[in-house]
Amino acid sequence: MYSLIDYLPEHAGSKPVSFHMPGHKGAEFFEKMGYGKLLRNVVDMDITEIPGADNLFQHEDVILEVMEKYKALYGSRKTYLLVNGSSVGLLASILTSAKRGSRVLIARNSHKSIYNAVNLGGLDAEYIYPEIVKEDGITGEIAPSEVERALSENPGAVCVVIPSPNYYGICSDISSISKICHEHGAALIVDQAHGAHLKFMEEQGLGYPVSAEAGGADMVINSTHKTLATLTQTAILNVMTDRVDLPTLEDYLQILESSSPSYLLMLSLDINAQILMEEKGREAIRQWNGAVNGFYERCGEVPGLKVLRHPYLDRTKINLDMSAAGFNGSELEEELNKRNIWPELVTGNIVMCMTGIGTTEDHIEKLIEALKDIALNSASEGCAHEREQGPTVKTMFKLERRAIPERYCSRPVSECVGMVSAGLIVPYPPGIPLACPGEVLTEELLTYVTDLRKRGEKVIGIDENMNIRVGM
Repeated sequence: MYSLIDYLPEHAGSKPVSFHMPGHKGAEFFEKMGYGKLLRNVVDMDITEIPGADNLFQHEDVILEVMEKYKALYGSRKTYLLVNGSSVGLLASILTSAKRGSRVLIARNSHKSIYNAVNLGGLDAEYIYPEIVKEDGITGEIAPSEVERALSENPGAVCVVIPSPNYYGICSDISSISKICHEHGAALIVDQAHGAHLKFMEEQGLGYPVSAEAGGADMVINSTHKTLATLTQTAILNVMTDRVDLPTLEDYLQILESSSPSYLLMLSLDINAQILMEEKGREAIRQWNGAVNGFYERCGEVPGLKVLRHPYLDRTKINLDMSAAGFNGSELEEELNKRNIWPELVTGNIVMCMTGIGTTEDHIEKLIEALKDIALNSASEGCAHEREQGPTVKTMFKLERRAIPERYCSRPVSECVGMVSAGLIVPYPPGIPLACPGEVLTEELLTYVTDLRKRGEKVIGIDENMNIRVGM
C-alpha cells in the first residue's frame, strides 16, 4: 500500500521547487546556515522533559533562553513558544481577553481558529468587514474607519481580532487601528501568522508594511514556520503591552497545548532565533528580498501574466493570474506541478506562490521560466478561449445571522437553502469560513461550495456524502 513512507521520500527526491509552507524550503537552507549536521541527528534528540531539558509550561532554563531570544528579536514584553501552531496562540489570546458572554469584534475574513475561540469561550461576536479588491475578487485590508464604526456601534467590546497580512499578503494599518482600539478600551489581537518576517524586513528598511509588533498591537501571533526557518506547526505569541494578564494567558496555553510538546519543534524554534540574531540571518533576509524583487522585475516577460499589486502588500506573497492566457487557477497550478513547482494556494483564477527565507534566485528563475513555457504552449495551442474557467473567487458572503442551533441534523447540500448552519463551512486553504454557526445558507453559497467540491477542493463542514449540519 502506498503511504507517507513512500510519498514523502519520493517527493523530496524529485527536488521540488517549493512555493508553499514552510519558509525554509528544505534542508539546503539549514546546510547553508551551518545547522545541517545537527538536524541529521533529529531522531536521537526526540526526548521528553528529562532533567536539564526544562519544561514548556514552567520555563526556567533552556526553553526560557529560547523565549528570551525571541523577546529580544521582536521587542516584546514576553514571547511564548507554540508547538500547536498559531491556532493555539489565537485561541489562548482571545480567551484571555474576553470572559464568557463578552462582546468581541472579529474580522469576517479571520481564520477558523478564531471562530472556534468564540464558540469555546461562549463569546458574543460581531464582525468587522474587510475591503474587497474587486479587480481580483479577494479580500483586502481592514480599514481603520471600519474598526472605528464597529467599536462605536458596540460599546464595551473587550477586544478586536484581525488578520494582517491576510493569506494573499495584504496588510492593514495596524498603527491607526491600535490607537482606535485603545481609545475605546479594547485590546488588539493581530493574527500575523503570515507575517513573522515583517519585523526583520522592517529593520532593514526594505519597504514592507509595518509589523503588528511595531504598530502597537497588544498580542501578536506569528507562524514562524510559514515564512521563516522553523518546522511545520511551530509559532510564537508576542505579548507587547501590559494590557495582557500573563498568568491567565499561561493557564490557557497549558489547557490548550499538548502536554507532550515536541523538543524537535522547539529545537527548530531555537535554530531560527539563533539564525535571525546573527549577521548570516540578516543576510538571508536581504537575499530573500532580492530574489522576490527579481520576480517583480521580470514578471513582465511572461505573456498574459498579471500579478497582484496593492499599496499594503507584503510582496513575498506572489499572486499569479494567467486567465488572460486561458488558465484558471486550478489549470495553472496543474501546469506548474507538471514542472515540479508547487504553489501554496489556488482561489479562482489566482495562484499564490508563498516565498520564504529559504527562497533563492534559482527558485525564482525556475518559476519565471515555467510561466513563460506555460504561456508559450498556450499560445501554440491556440485554444485559450475554450478553456473552462474556475468558479469566481468568493471571499465574503454577508449572510443573515440567527441564533446558533442547539440541535442539528445532517442534510444534503441541495436541501439546505434557507436553513441555519450549525457548523463552520470552510474551504481549506485558506481556512476562512464562508458560513459560520447561526448564519442562514443561501443558494449562491451552496452552489459555490458544491462547485468547489466537484473540483476536488477541500471544504471543511461538508462530509463525503455532500451533507451539511443544519439546525433542526
